[in-house]
Formats: sequence, C-alpha cells, structure tokens
Amino acid sequence: MSTSRTDTEWMIWMRREPEAAMAALFREMFPLLCQAVYKVLPPSAVAEDLAQETLLELWRRRDQLDIRLSLRAYLRRAVLNKTLNYIRDNRLLPEEDAGKDLEAPHTDALQQMAASELQEKIDQAVDGLPPRCRMVFVLSRFEELSNAEIAAKLGISVKTVENQMTKALKQLRETLGPYLD
Repeated sequence: MSTSRTDTEWMIWMRREPEAAMAALFREMFPLLCQAVYKVLPPSAVAEDLAQETLLELWRRRDQLDIRLSLRAYLRRAVLNKTLNYIRDNRLLPEEDAGKDLEAPHTDALQQMAASELQEKIDQAVDGLPPRCRMVFVLSRFEELSNAEIAAKLGISVKTVENQMTKALKQLRETLGPYLD
C-alpha cells in the first residue's frame, strides 16, 4: 500500500475509527481492486461494483477478520473470487447471439470450470508451502513487491528472498505440473 500504515495498523484503525479508516482504505484500494477485476472482465460498472462489494464485505466483517499475511493480498484474492463467482453465475447468451452458436456457451462453461478448478489447485498448492516461503511468494506475486521490498518488510536478506522464491516456485511446479501444459 502506498501509505506508511502496516496491515496491523489498518486493522487497529478500523476498529477504533472505522468510518475514517474505511474511507482512507477505499480511496487507496478501490483503484487497485478495479484494476484486478479489469484483468478478468472488461472495464464496466459491473467491475467497479465488484470492487466496491469487496470493500463493503470487508467493512461488514471487519470485527471478525483475522488477516494473517497482507490486507492488500486478502482484498485482491477476495475481489478475484467475487469476479469468478460473477462470471460463473452470469454466463448468459446476449439476445442478439441467441441461436447463432450453441456450442460457445458450453465451451465457455467448460473453460470457466477448468479455470476455477485450476485456481483451487493453485490456492491449495500455495497454502501447502512452508510459512516463510508462502509469505515471500504472496508478497512477490500477489502484492507485486520487489525482492528488496520483501527483504525490508520481513527483515531478511535479498538472497534469502531469492532462495525462498526459488524453493516456492520449485515446489509449485512439482505440485501443479500435472495441471499445466
């Protein structure tokens, strides 16, 4: 995140001054969440609604959440899951295309199911990584931090970050090999 607040500080602030914290979090995270949705859905009001719903869900559940790695990574994963659910639940043929190609919806549905199953396998594989390895991987791939930023955040050397990433990628390749081309 662009401010100097840590994830813990965000969660404490949300409990003490929920309206102010949520307003600041919304300003900071809404564009990032929209960007994550745009990678899956074309830019539209629906994409913005999904980002807003994700932040609203955070607001509703703020007292029950126990975010262990990163608020940014948590929100990104939540908005992507919400997006995939939206795609799954709303796969309808536009009226102008009705009857043109009856194979397309079936193929799309199969592709979406395969993508959803693969995402589940990836999530399971990432969850199966050793804790430090998983943390480094999530910070690198989901939060898009550089090795130097990860090293500074975790108080470890850049070389350790590189070693942990190598270990994570090797284990993920072994685990996910059967599911990848």
